[in-house]
Amino acid sequence: MLTVEDHLEKILRGIGPLGAYDQPLVESLGLPLHEAFVSPSDLPLFDNSAMDGYAIRSEDLVGASREQPVVLPVVGEIAAGSGRPFAISAGTAVKIMTGAPIPRGADAVVPFEKTDRGNARVEIYEPAARGACIRPKGDDIKAGDTVLAEGTVLGPREIGLLASLGAPRAKARPRPRVVVISTGDELREPGTHLDFDSIHDGNSYMLAAAVRDAGAICYRVGAVDDSPRTFRKVLSEQLVRADLVVTSGGISKGDHDVVKETLSALGTVDFVEVAMQPGKPQGFGKVFDEQTPIITLPGNAVSAYVSFEVFVLPAIRRMMGRTPYRRPMVHAVLAADLTSTPGIRQYVRGVFEVTHRGAKVTPILGNGSHLIGSLAKANALIIVGEDQTALNMGDTVRTLVLDRPF
Repeated sequence: MLTVEDHLEKILRGIGPLGAYDQPLVESLGLPLHEAFVSPSDLPLFDNSAMDGYAIRSEDLVGASREQPVVLPVVGEIAAGSGRPFAISAGTAVKIMTGAPIPRGADAVVPFEKTDRGNARVEIYEPAARGACIRPKGDDIKAGDTVLAEGTVLGPREIGLLASLGAPRAKARPRPRVVVISTGDELREPGTHLDFDSIHDGNSYMLAAAVRDAGAICYRVGAVDDSPRTFRKVLSEQLVRADLVVTSGGISKGDHDVVKETLSALGTVDFVEVAMQPGKPQGFGKVFDEQTPIITLPGNAVSAYVSFEVFVLPAIRRMMGRTPYRRPMVHAVLAADLTSTPGIRQYVRGVFEVTHRGAKVTPILGNGSHLIGSLAKANALIIVGEDQTALNMGDTVRTLVLDRPF
């Protein structure tokens, strides 16, 4: 059997990052910048008022107080975006709003709160220091500054910065388009009638949600029956919109394993056994003239989910240019005993929590690969190494905390 690392390395070597291009800002949320962003301009672009008040010359307010206010004529008003330049002379004031450009000749702004808010003339009760309540040009960012490094993952704050600097688009690798297909004659869409031997197709919904949660675009095809001809036709039709295909089911050793039967005939997909539980049967390769990568996962729900976490998630992140590819492991104290088969890496469902004593993880009873109820209760996977056959309560264990951003 292959080790987990061997199979993952094969996938990551076979799937490269997608080509970067300029994308609309909001669409680039969660994507890493392909190249550093250098500011094309100062921010602010001009000296502007930090308060609603009056633009004045500081020397005109020497000695101002409540008892002896300085009275100045108000010669105009400047609102943000008014679009016309303004200048003042000695002994005058201009009413000014927050964000409006400072008029030529003024060197301070007095807030309304320190005045009588007059219109034709204003009484000012305090002196003002030079530069008071003024946001200087380039105070935040200077033209030529590198404001975002290559690889920066764009969040709301970074997108706001780019927009403020006039960039309508960001150069980033796109979200991979991932087609999800589940296989099996027994599968039915949720909401439809079940025969005595049929089940609802939970896998394609679970995997589609996992793809979207990883930041990719998902096209959920749904269930395909166990006909090689049908599977091949569906797969071929879907490649026009796929950067990656993910299937569940049909790769074991049964008589109706349609995915393995169909893709083995192509000679470009390898089906292997990986030393892990759950998720032993796996497959990876490229299909048809498009050479589209395909990762084939087992059909049992827990096996499919764990396999997605271990193999598909790193592949998606590599395509997007996101690092690290794998979810970081944390250490937690084990809250119950565990046993494991030697030579196999076991991924045990668990509940991770942080208490006043530190991090702990509690295994969830029941290790069947079909037990999706226990999977839904879990927020972590406890990793039991290939060389470990028993772990005791109180041991420190490696843990993957699911749904935690990274």
